[in-house]
Amino acid sequence: MDKRQEKELINLAGKDVRFDCPMAQYTTFGTGGPVEALYEARSTELLQQVIAYLNEEQIDYLVVGRGSNLLVRDGGLEGVAILLRGSLAVIEEEKECLPAQNEQPGDSSIFTGAGVSIADLLNYCRASRLGGLEFLAGIPGTVGGAIAMNTGAFGKEIGPSVEEIHEITAQGALVVRAGSQLRFSYRTLKIEKGNLIIRARLSSSRETEGLVAARITNYLKKRKETQPLEYPSAGSVFKNPPNDYAGRLIEQSGLKGERIGGAMISEKHANYIVNTGGAKAKDILALLRMARETVKRETGIELEPEIRVVGRSNNEKAIRSK
Repeated sequence: MDKRQEKELINLAGKDVRFDCPMAQYTTFGTGGPVEALYEARSTELLQQVIAYLNEEQIDYLVVGRGSNLLVRDGGLEGVAILLRGSLAVIEEEKECLPAQNEQPGDSSIFTGAGVSIADLLNYCRASRLGGLEFLAGIPGTVGGAIAMNTGAFGKEIGPSVEEIHEITAQGALVVRAGSQLRFSYRTLKIEKGNLIIRARLSSSRETEGLVAARITNYLKKRKETQPLEYPSAGSVFKNPPNDYAGRLIEQSGLKGERIGGAMISEKHANYIVNTGGAKAKDILALLRMARETVKRETGIELEPEIRVVGRSNNEKAIRSK
């Protein structure tokens, strides 16, 4: 991004855009070099203008959410990281649905900004006595991120609960897609390149507050028992291969507790890489490669990363700066 582009971005976004921001504070790994620009989007209309401008100028961008499925390399990130704030991070309303298709009388829809955290969504569900999404408890992401990767846990996925999404296209247009038009698969939603999810309508069912609260508590308890929540991480680092579990394969390969720098393959759950303190992105990447190569060599199974790796290594940064 050159000085002219920076100036025009400031003219568009004002104080909501900042430059050269360390990504460590915006990812759950707590690692990563600086991003060229960080934009806190607070309204649909302005975000549409910014996205159209970035595409016109061929400037890369990505929505960060809470950075819970993201590893930014140590050399930093070119382009713009987008955080959804303001009207894009609120639960707007709740409506009773008419019985149609698979819906039952008394079902409800939750209209939520994509920037709403999963924790806030479930707090709203509990207070509003709305069930069906409790399995998401403990996932440190946002609604938009959960939908984009079809987040799942305990045998369930968010995809079946998505009734519609609102997107901004690469050209800055606003489009609405019904749930029947969405193509979800394992940890994936098919979405046009450059498009951003900004809002969603999720289905839920009327329950008692006590029942919803009990389910949330139960799922949180299960997570605490099986996952290394005491350390920063990005959750599961590999997708489960068909009819097997990535964690089992990594553990079987004898890699539990393996360390590089401040990064460690968790001793509690082998499909987690945790930051035990001072880890660099390069340490995490080295463990990712080690796990993938070892499992491939010993089992013939090639693990597919679940986390998204973006940015440049320090070496690439040094070369570019010469």
